Amino acid sequence: MSHYAFLNEDNIVTEVITGIDETETIDGLTPEESYGNYRGQTCIRTSYNSRIRKHYAGIGYIYDTDLDAFYPPQPFPSWTLDADCNWQPPTPRPDGDAFYTWNESTQEWETP
Repeated sequence: MSHYAFLNEDNIVTEVITGIDETETIDGLTPEESYGNYRGQTCIRTSYNSRIRKHYAGIGYIYDTDLDAFYPPQPFPSWTLDADCNWQPPTPRPDGDAFYTWNESTQEWETP
């Protein structure tokens, strides 16, 4: 059993399904090709354990064809994507057990 993400024309995930194993074929086509043809959308395999494509795809995630990776939407305009496709704030989150939230207007971590 494998998982597959359907993408819209902007490479944003619209749905994730469970399908046949990626090594099986349907009428000679890979599952990605067959599912994509059936739905009229691009279909890309994703993985719960993130062994492929950096992250397990979720609805609203972005698929980057150059990186061959899924990543979540950008949480704040000031955050940047690192080499592992994780969003990083301009200032690292403070250490400790306190609950912090990011304040985009001040570009600082705050405690509620």
